[in-house]
Parts: sequence; C-alpha cells; structure tokens
Amino acid sequence: MEKYIDFRNGIEYDKLKEVASLINDGGVVIFPTETVYGIGGDAFNEKAVEKIYELKSRPKSKAISLLIGDLSMIDDLAVDVSETERKIIENFFPGPLTIILKKSKKVPDIVTAGFDTVGVRMPENEIALKLIREVGKPLATPSANISGKPSGTEYSEIIKDFDGKIDCFIDGGKTKIGFASTIVKVENGEIKILREGKITKEDIEKVLGK
Repeated sequence: MEKYIDFRNGIEYDKLKEVASLINDGGVVIFPTETVYGIGGDAFNEKAVEKIYELKSRPKSKAISLLIGDLSMIDDLAVDVSETERKIIENFFPGPLTIILKKSKKVPDIVTAGFDTVGVRMPENEIALKLIREVGKPLATPSANISGKPSGTEYSEIIKDFDGKIDCFIDGGKTKIGFASTIVKVENGEIKILREGKITKEDIEKVLGK
C-alpha cells in the first residue's frame, strides 16, 4: 500500500514536508479540499500530469484544473487577466470556485488538453493550502476518482480505486462540501457558468454589482 498519512486531528509539518518533497520529485498524491478529494501532482511536470490521466482513465481531451496556494501563483499560470476576472478571484478565492483564464506559456499543453485557457482554483482547506505552499508551485489536481465515477469525499470511498498506485494519501476526514466546485468563465464581460456548484451565478453577479 502507498504511504498513508492521517491529518484528521491536525497537520504534522514534518510529514507535510515529506509529501511536498514527493510531489517535487514527480510523485502523485491524494489530498482533501473543501469540495472533494483531489489527486494532484506538480503542474509543470508533464510526466506527473500524464500519470494522473492514466490513474483516472481520464481522456486527454479533458483539461485538468490547477490548484494554487496563494494569489501570486496566478502570475505563472495566466495572462491578460481582466478586471472582472480579478474581482471574481478577489471575492471567491479561497473557495469552491474554479475560474477559466487565458493560460501563460509556462503551463504545459497536457494540462489544458491543448486549449489556450486554464482552470484555476484556490481551495479553502488548510491541508491543501499548506501542501501547495510547501511544494511552492501550483498542483494539477482533478478529483480523486476514476473518470465517470462519483467524486470521492472520504478515504474509504477512494482507496479501492487507487490502492498501491499513488505515492501518498493524506486523510483529512470527510470533505466539508462534498461536491465539485463551480466553474466560471468570463466572455466579453459576461458570466458563464460551465459547472454549477455551491457558488451560483447570482452570487458572482452580486459582487460584480450586476
């Protein structure tokens, strides 16, 4: 079995650093967010991203969103961020919202399925945030499930599909929200919801004064 770390009663920083080192060495790790568990690796390591696709049996035509630990990481991932997009980020990061932005040249094509956009989210989960910050770079992180199956919200639901195939599993207990994030895209100043989650279009339009 892969390495199992129990953070249900608190984060042990020595162990967190070990997990970050695994990721920086190209490893793939399952960890909690506030929505569902994610399976993540170094966003700039194409081999790690390839492994994530393989483990999930995910079609290469489906892009993978990136998780950030602080807003400064967006500068490495996106270009030409509009005022509307920045306002959404400022109001809903960290939280259960993924925003689609124009990607920078630093983001490998395998992450975005060849598209010129990238999904970015900052999770509202202490384990996830501290792990990403310890790694020091964004993590390519889809949900921890086989493609087409329900997203996993706790260890027992997830491990049967990934036992012995990943480098580490961080157990943070059952996730708070239990379903995937809202995905939003701004097109010509208009808000488009690509996937409905806890944050609604009305929530977004309210902060934008629409």
